[in-house]
Amino acid sequence: MVGEPDAPPPHVALNRRYWDATAAWWVERGEREWERREPVWGIWSIPESELRLLPEDMTGLDAVELGCGTAYVSGWMARRGARVTGIDNSAAQLATARRLAERHGVALTLVHGDAERTPFADASFDFAISEYGAPIWCDPYAWVPEAHRVLRPGGRLVFMGNHPLLALCSPVDGGDVGYRLERDYFSLHRLDYSAVADDPGGVEFNLPFSGWLALFARVGFEVEELLEPRAPETATGTEFAVPAEWARRFPSEQVWKLRKR
Repeated sequence: MVGEPDAPPPHVALNRRYWDATAAWWVERGEREWERREPVWGIWSIPESELRLLPEDMTGLDAVELGCGTAYVSGWMARRGARVTGIDNSAAQLATARRLAERHGVALTLVHGDAERTPFADASFDFAISEYGAPIWCDPYAWVPEAHRVLRPGGRLVFMGNHPLLALCSPVDGGDVGYRLERDYFSLHRLDYSAVADDPGGVEFNLPFSGWLALFARVGFEVEELLEPRAPETATGTEFAVPAEWARRFPSEQVWKLRKR
């Protein structure tokens, strides 16, 4: 019918099924992170005092978490004074988020939806953040312009996700990250793990650095800072298919801090 919105791309539904099916695995982590008063970030739990992803005082700010999962980041922002909205593709994840927000007495607005096409009005927020939500599970050519749309002029977007080098060294069969290049750099975009034989996943996304920078410039974001956190010396073993020894030698994560022009 003319005038109806386009249907979402297939990866949105595929990732929704994946996250609904695996949501129970994340409950314990969500409970642990909700207990924290000092945030830690990423797969290596880098402290907020080192990365500074959040404003220290968020009093009066309207903030949104894109791909909030169990919404512990939303909880941290609310405790700093923000009015917080979280959106996530998984109803099962949001059920955990609502339960934990109620347990901790934190008021959040939680929305079941897709960060590539949110229901929010233009210029609704002062601050947007995503830790391993939209940055890896949504197409950057869709979610980054959407984040820009819902931010007010001068608003900030901060996001953390897999480093492009990690994507290049991740085997196509979903195995642990290694020391050889597994895919082309310049065509880096869509990484589909949904059909791997062992522990199938969802559809992930990334870009080469030149692609990220071109996208930010085209959309209207200025880059304030790029961080490449490394695994601490105390880290051991393998986390989310990333050996700690590898992540001390090479960047496994990227953090972008942006401001809307």
